[in-house]
Amino acid sequence: MAFFGLFKSKEAQKETLDKGLEKSKTSVLGKIGRAIAGKSTVDDDVLDELEEALITSDVGVETTLRIIERVQQRVAKDKYLNTAELNRILVEETSSLLAENELSDGMKGSYGEGSDGNPYVIMVVGVNGVGKTTTIGKLAHQFKSAGKKVYLGAADTFRAAAVEQLCIWGERVGVPVIKQQQGSDPASVAYDTLASAKANGADVVIIDTAGRLHNKINLMNELSKIKNVMQKIVPNAPHDVMLVLDGSTGQNAFEQAKQFTKATQVTSLAVTKLDGTAKGGVVIGISDQFHIPVRFIGLGEQMDDLQVFNREDFVSSLLGV
Repeated sequence: MAFFGLFKSKEAQKETLDKGLEKSKTSVLGKIGRAIAGKSTVDDDVLDELEEALITSDVGVETTLRIIERVQQRVAKDKYLNTAELNRILVEETSSLLAENELSDGMKGSYGEGSDGNPYVIMVVGVNGVGKTTTIGKLAHQFKSAGKKVYLGAADTFRAAAVEQLCIWGERVGVPVIKQQQGSDPASVAYDTLASAKANGADVVIIDTAGRLHNKINLMNELSKIKNVMQKIVPNAPHDVMLVLDGSTGQNAFEQAKQFTKATQVTSLAVTKLDGTAKGGVVIGISDQFHIPVRFIGLGEQMDDLQVFNREDFVSSLLGV
């Protein structure tokens, strides 16, 4: 995925990340600051206060306990550890925790690369309103900017607005959108999209799907049917099932992740709307709890405000280091 962020320097991307996580950083650092106020060493009281600070920053209880355990182990090695070093240790241990769910180098390098004359297929899932269609548009923009031929499939046929929104993004980016009438079979749309994309030598296909959670069995059946139909055109499709979550919803994003991971095999996450929210800690908790790597994060409305997730940069920006 080296081509993502091609038009921004690493420094510019870090600056965007710092700006996008400003509210989350202020909230987290404020809580950590209060936890260690007046303390000269990291003792049990400090760790208890730190635990509370992380939990109330939407990191989640289980993930917080894992982080605290790692910090405790570090503290035990040095009885006179200064609280000024706490942030550095927190960054190191949190980054190490996220590394367990990080994409392998092989997955990173092959992302967006089809094989045997077939396009690379991404199926995007997530509830309505999380920024799913916007994320698809931004992905299409970055793929096209990297010289890829991209096709979009409007398989969220349940809402007419979803098809219209995807078509608007297709026009903005300059990529074709395959659609049918509202209420059409989503699997049929996916089939037509892959067939057209393959016939026209497309490199990447991104399929939008419906975001309904009112009936998990129906959702599971629908997504399975879409997968089976796509594989008639492109074996092993989809190559990535990306779940889009709204980071600003905090703990509600955990519940959405729980429901979708039960309904289908999610292989990566995109967490949107992190700019302007104080709930950026949710990225750490979701990645850890569901053992699914975060692939992208959304930090604004601009075309290039979708960034490849870098755990070290993210954690250091969140914790102000």
